[in-house]
Amino acid sequence: MNKYISLFLIPLLTACQSNTEQQAVTQQPDTLTVKSVQAPASQQALTYRAANKGRIEAIREIPVFSRIAEQIVMFGIEKTGQHVRKGQVVARLNDASLREKILHSRAKLEKAEFQYQAILMGQGYKHDHLDEAPDNIKRLARINSGYNEAKAELHGLEHELSYYTITAPVSGAVSNIQNTLYGAATPGEALFYIVDTERLKVCFDVLESELARYQTGAKVSIATIAYPSEQHTAVVSAISPVIDNDGMVRIEATLASHPHLKPGMTAFVTIAAR
Repeated sequence: MNKYISLFLIPLLTACQSNTEQQAVTQQPDTLTVKSVQAPASQQALTYRAANKGRIEAIREIPVFSRIAEQIVMFGIEKTGQHVRKGQVVARLNDASLREKILHSRAKLEKAEFQYQAILMGQGYKHDHLDEAPDNIKRLARINSGYNEAKAELHGLEHELSYYTITAPVSGAVSNIQNTLYGAATPGEALFYIVDTERLKVCFDVLESELARYQTGAKVSIATIAYPSEQHTAVVSAISPVIDNDGMVRIEATLASHPHLKPGMTAFVTIAAR
């Protein structure tokens, strides 16, 4: 009887083993699929851990000032981030009082010019031939008539008129707006700032032991959180001469402008592959 039981169990065990192997083979592709999906995230995290964390900054941020104290009657700045071009009119000041002074100054110059001609004609020179007078005679006539003084005054007022139109000193994006339409412009106080978005740099710290890899002129590769798949190249332009108490050295690298790069972004910096 035991012989018959053995003959029955052997095929049964063989069938069970075959089913187990088939299930393992069937499940194997699912396991591989999960691993292939997780791999990029793991590699990306490893890249961030190996990189030096830094910050993208504008090389320069220019304050826009008024040279005179006057009311703002046109303010072309509407919001932070607004792009302006170099030379673009961004504000105008109330120039009514100055223009009145210019009118009076022009009348004063005309009167002085008449006096100048009268002095020369009084010395025997005809009105149509005043230029024939010697230079020293004409110079004394201009002084005595007040012509030189009136001309200099008008020139100064007309030059001052240019201060009432404020233009953007550089191209860039507006930040930190300090004034508004019909506000009072004050010399020495910025109306707003312009961030030069065309000239960027990345600032980051490296360990003292890694300093030899980051010499001036060395190329580094930049990635950002917003666009992790993009790689940008920067060139080391400045290295701090001081090592801080934590053994870190501050490094700056010049970065070419790009639509996806903005001041304030977090950057991950690695030595560029050669």
